[in-house]
Amino acid sequence: MKRLDMLDIDFASLLCSRLCHDLVSPVGALTNGVELLSDETDASMREQCMQLLADSARQTANKLKFFRLAFGAAGRFNSLVDMREIQSAIEGIFSPDKVKIDWQVNVSSMPKAEIKIFMNMALLAGEALLRGGILVLAAERVADQSYELRVRAEGSRTLLPEELRRALTGAIEAKDVDARTAPAYLIYKLLGVSGIINVSPPDQAVVVISACTA
Repeated sequence: MKRLDMLDIDFASLLCSRLCHDLVSPVGALTNGVELLSDETDASMREQCMQLLADSARQTANKLKFFRLAFGAAGRFNSLVDMREIQSAIEGIFSPDKVKIDWQVNVSSMPKAEIKIFMNMALLAGEALLRGGILVLAAERVADQSYELRVRAEGSRTLLPEELRRALTGAIEAKDVDARTAPAYLIYKLLGVSGIINVSPPDQAVVVISACTA
């Protein structure tokens, strides 16, 4: 029996922790909504409770869909993933009132490794929009096995913390990765030694992350 590398197990645990962290709020709202609904007799208040339940259920489903593709296996490892599914998953985790998605993807599908890189790049860039803004997502095929991926966050205030920058470029040891930096480190690991990652300087008004896979 092949012995599992503890670092791999620890990293998988960190990704699970990140997923659970993002699900706590909508699942907690579901629980609160059920409790309120069971005690409420006023018709208008019950309607508000039902709306809360519907919104929380939708948020939970959207996050699960996104993280299944961004972190999980999601089917056969050698299969291609339809970019329409990826667009839907990315749009689902951001509030349309806060983040506008500008979809500039010129491929109809991509392999799973590229999909995970792209989705985690989108996650980091979207979260860098502290007060909302525009998230520009672009991808194109440049060779038989190579893709150029680019995300750009434009808003009144953007911030990509230094620890995420370090994780993206591999300037961090595996033992120092935590649940917050795990998505960035996943991008670095998936790109491997032949991939290229670039991050805009911290003093720029926009956050840009670009990658070229090999």
